[in-house]
Amino acid sequence: MSKNPRSMRRSDRKQKGNLYAADCPTRAILDHIATRWSSLILVMLLEKTHRFSELARRIGGVSERMLAHSLQALEADGFVLRVVFPTKPPKVEYSLTPLGCELATHVQSLTQWVEANVSRVLDHRSGLAG
Repeated sequence: MSKNPRSMRRSDRKQKGNLYAADCPTRAILDHIATRWSSLILVMLLEKTHRFSELARRIGGVSERMLAHSLQALEADGFVLRVVFPTKPPKVEYSLTPLGCELATHVQSLTQWVEANVSRVLDHRSGLAG
């Protein structure tokens, strides 16, 4: 199976992926969505449409380069919609596609679990958990 999901025949796309197979395109998709920055972008876009500068300002620690790279990957996979308005300077907005909304709700559940359990994990790291 090709690593590029776009190069697959339409009939092959309906088949379920196999994450454990070395050549399965699910790995490339997982690489795009399981990064720290992509996860935060997805959850933030669940709230509302954002401009690039809003995302950069709200996601602490992300460089403009990494934000742009993450948005491009999410857009290429069909999770994020990028709309450019013909103004000077151009106004660009990012929102979730229906597929992106579906994915982002799952990612949000994971991030909520992490936020709720951060102290337990930190206790384990410091050897305090019993």
